[in-house]
Formats: sequence, C-alpha cells, structure tokens
Amino acid sequence: MKEFYDFLIDNYTIPIYLVTWIVVVLRYRTYYDTPLQYFPIFIMYTFLSEMLAALILRYEEFQFFSDDSYSNYNVIVYNIYALVSFLFYYYIYWHVLKVKKHKAWVLYGAFISILAFMVSLFFQNPFHVSLYYADIISSFILLFSIGLYIKEKRFEQSSYSQIHNTMFWTSMGLAVFYTCFPIVYFIVHEIPKIYLEYPIFQILMIAVVFMYSSFIIGAIAGRRKAFR
Repeated sequence: MKEFYDFLIDNYTIPIYLVTWIVVVLRYRTYYDTPLQYFPIFIMYTFLSEMLAALILRYEEFQFFSDDSYSNYNVIVYNIYALVSFLFYYYIYWHVLKVKKHKAWVLYGAFISILAFMVSLFFQNPFHVSLYYADIISSFILLFSIGLYIKEKRFEQSSYSQIHNTMFWTSMGLAVFYTCFPIVYFIVHEIPKIYLEYPIFQILMIAVVFMYSSFIIGAIAGRRKAFR
C-alpha cells in the first residue's frame, strides 16, 4: 500500500488523466458528433502512456531493453506521444476552423511538425533524449492554430455563452500548457543550471493540472448547441 501511495505522490498528475477520461466519457453525448469525438480515446492514450513511462522509470520489469545503457529510459514513450498529440490537436483545429486559408495554414503546420520530428531523428536519439526542438516548433504551430480559432470566434455571432462551449475550455487549457511547455523544455535541455537551481519543471506540472482541469470544466459545462 505504501509503495502504491509513493507511486501516486511521485506521479500525481496520472490520477487527473483518469478523472478527465471518466468525465469526458460521461459527457460524450454533448460532443459526440464534433471534432472532439475522439477525445476520450486520446485521453485514455495519454493515461496509458503516462502510466507506462512511470512504470519504466520505477521498475526493471517494464524496461524495453536488457541493455543497461537504456536503463530507466522512458523518453521514447514521450517522443511518440508528443507526435501523436500534436497531430491530434492539429486535426481538431483543422476541422473546427471555417476559413479555408486558416484550415490550409493548419495543414501546412502539421506537415512542418512532422518534418521537424523527422529531421530531429538525424541529430537526436529518440531513445535517449527528448526531440525537444521538434516539440518547441510543434508547440508554436499549435499556438498559432489556437490563435486562428480565437480570431474566427471574435468575428462570429452566437447566442450561446462561451462558458458552455467545450472548445473554448479546451483551447484555453491547451494555450496555457503549450505556452509554458516550449519555455520549460528549452531551459531543461539548454540551460540545465537554471533547471537544477529552480523548480522549473513544477511550472509545467502546474500547467498540466490547469489544462486537464480546463478539459474537465469544458466537458461538464459544455452544451451541444454552444459547441464551436
């Protein structure tokens, strides 16, 4: 029991993913035919990826390789997850946006993101280090996509409050997290002295909690007719 408690303390964001999944499943009827229709699958994928990464780091039984040089390396799980998550979010905004040139820009951004990950493979070993240059580029592309969505919403008339728009809460959570994410990752990998002296990574964990809390609020407050 104590070992399980210690595991949760060390990985306190994991229960949030599970709670989020439960909420978005229970509220699925409010967005089942929207671009967020695959959200429950993605949240479960996030939960399982985080669980696997944590188990790899904590227990030898979950190691992918017997080679000691790869001991406790769970970074490959995060590298795969990063690419999948960025493409998933691009997919959402490509469908949500209405202006054709905005949709085209998101599509171009997705291709640039994929290219960034492919190029990173020539300079970084995905089993040993995060492909953080690709992560940073992809984060800016996602923030740009969110900006396009906000721009369209500014000039759109609606009789429904944004409080009941699930996409509003989703975008707010993503915007906060992916504003912090590239900054923290750059500091962690390029200025490790600051990372070691200050609790920089905790900022990212707080951003994770905020993002998934936004997802939960959006699922609970969301109304089908207010979605957009």
